[in-house]
Amino acid sequence: MPDTYLTRTPSSETNRKTFTFSAWCKFTDNENMIFNIGSDANNRSFIMITSHTILIENRDSGTRNCQLQTNRLFRDRSGWYHIVLSVDTTQATSSNRVKLYVNGVQETSFSTETYPPQDQLWDYNKASAHYIGRNAWSTGNPYNGLITHIHFIDGTAYAASTFGSTDSATGIWKPTTNPSVTYGTNGFFLDFADSSAMGNDVSGNNN
Repeated sequence: MPDTYLTRTPSSETNRKTFTFSAWCKFTDNENMIFNIGSDANNRSFIMITSHTILIENRDSGTRNCQLQTNRLFRDRSGWYHIVLSVDTTQATSSNRVKLYVNGVQETSFSTETYPPQDQLWDYNKASAHYIGRNAWSTGNPYNGLITHIHFIDGTAYAASTFGSTDSATGIWKPTTNPSVTYGTNGFFLDFADSSAMGNDVSGNNN
């Protein structure tokens, strides 16, 4: 439902340079906020679907120090997309600082391609409200569709192959149900497989 979302405020600030977000998404319209934190439109970090593309942005005091928008269009409303955002701004090579994967393949063609400066801080892992499914500072851009198997990793940048693999029989990209990862203090794994505990964090952190 478009008015349903998840939110959590970490009790302490942790690693704002290195993190990973992984989720399986099926969306039904053209403007879908997936994961967002920010105090206002000038100070925010997000990943969203817009105009059939995936858009990643980090903005600080009105300056977009990172913006990546895919050339590839994602128009399939019946299938699932596995979306992984892997960030490590300590990397010396700018294009290694932010990586986007869809269904196991790294996206390398962008209509807008601005990588953050080395050691750039993001809003993720601040002690502020993080939202899955809507804007952090307004009720705009609600996520309209399905989203499951949500991982957030605090302190490590993982590739998509950590969270999924190609089925040898069908050639279809499928989730790894129990990936070997270190979640870090503010990390979580939201499990929707158990109907008696929908959305519980099963990472061991109880976030």
